[in-house]
Amino acid sequence: WEVEYVAAYFSRETCRDASHVIADIARLVGLIKDKLDITPIKKRLEPFLNPILPRHTIRVNIADTETQTLGPSTSSGISSDLLRLHFDAPTGTQVTTTANTDPSSCFVTPGRTVLAEPTGWGVISDIDDTIKITGTLSPIAVLKSTFLETPTPVSGMPELYTDLVKYLADPIFFYLSGSPYNLYPFLRSFRKEHFPDGTMILRDASWQNLGGLISSLSINVQEYKVDRLEKMRTWFPDRQFICIGDSTQKDPESYGDIARRHPGWIKAIYIRRVPDENGIQGALNPDRNSKKRFEAAFKELDPKMWLVFDEADEVRRNVQLL
Repeated sequence: WEVEYVAAYFSRETCRDASHVIADIARLVGLIKDKLDITPIKKRLEPFLNPILPRHTIRVNIADTETQTLGPSTSSGISSDLLRLHFDAPTGTQVTTTANTDPSSCFVTPGRTVLAEPTGWGVISDIDDTIKITGTLSPIAVLKSTFLETPTPVSGMPELYTDLVKYLADPIFFYLSGSPYNLYPFLRSFRKEHFPDGTMILRDASWQNLGGLISSLSINVQEYKVDRLEKMRTWFPDRQFICIGDSTQKDPESYGDIARRHPGWIKAIYIRRVPDENGIQGALNPDRNSKKRFEAAFKELDPKMWLVFDEADEVRRNVQLL
C-alpha cells in the first residue's frame, strides 16, 4: 500500500493578540465587538495566529506497526509525503497514524486512513457553497460564515451524500477545497457532523492574515484544482468518479478540463447554481450562471454528462441513471 500524508506545522506559541483581530472582524462585518461571543471566534482564529513552522519534520507511528518520518515542511509550514507501508492489510482496513513524540511538547491530530481498492466509484466534492454555505462571492460573508456563524450545510446535500453511499456502492470521497490548511480543524468538524468520511484536500498554504483567506478562495483556483485532480487520478486511475461543485468560482471549468484530459475517468459532473445575493454581484459577473458559461466550460463533453442544478433532488434522480 502507498499513502500520501499531508501535515501542517504550527507553533503553540501565539505571538499575536486575538482581541485586535476580533475587533477587525467585527468592524468589517459591521458588528460591535463587545456584543460578540468571542470563545468560538478565538478557537477558529487560533490557526491564523499561531506562527507556521517551516523546515520541520515529525516521526509518526503507523498502525502501531512501523515508524516513518514526515517532512520537512515548506515555507508555508506544509509537508506532503507519499509513503509505502511495509506491512500488508486487507482492503477497507482503517489505519491510524499518531505522532511518535512527547504529547506535552506538541498537539497532534491523529490521522485515519482507509485502504481503498483500485476499482469502484468515487465522489469528488467542493466544500464552500457546494455542501457548506460560505458566501464565497462576498468577502464579508466569508468572514461571517468562517468565524462568527455556526457552519450550515446546503439544504438537501447531507441527505444526498448519504444516498450516494448507497447508489454508488460505498464510494470513496474526496473533499477538494480552495481553503487554506488553517481551516482544516473547522472544516473537518463540519464534514464529520454532516457528510460521509473522506479525504479533505486543502491548499498547500497557511495564511497568517485574513486577506490570505479571501485570496485562497478566489485566486488561481482553477490551476490549483486541476493540479489536485491530476494527482487524484494517479492514485485511482481505474475508478469512476462523479464531480460535484458550484458556480461561484471555477468548479465548472476545472471539472470540464479534467474530463477532457482523461475521457472516461469522470462519469458525471454536477454544478450547484448559486444565485446572486444582490444586484451588485450580478452586475460584476453577469455570465456566472449563464448557459454560455456552462457550455464553454463543458465543451466537447457529452451534454448528458453534466447537469447544473438548483435542488439536490435533481442530482439524486440523475445519479440513479448512471
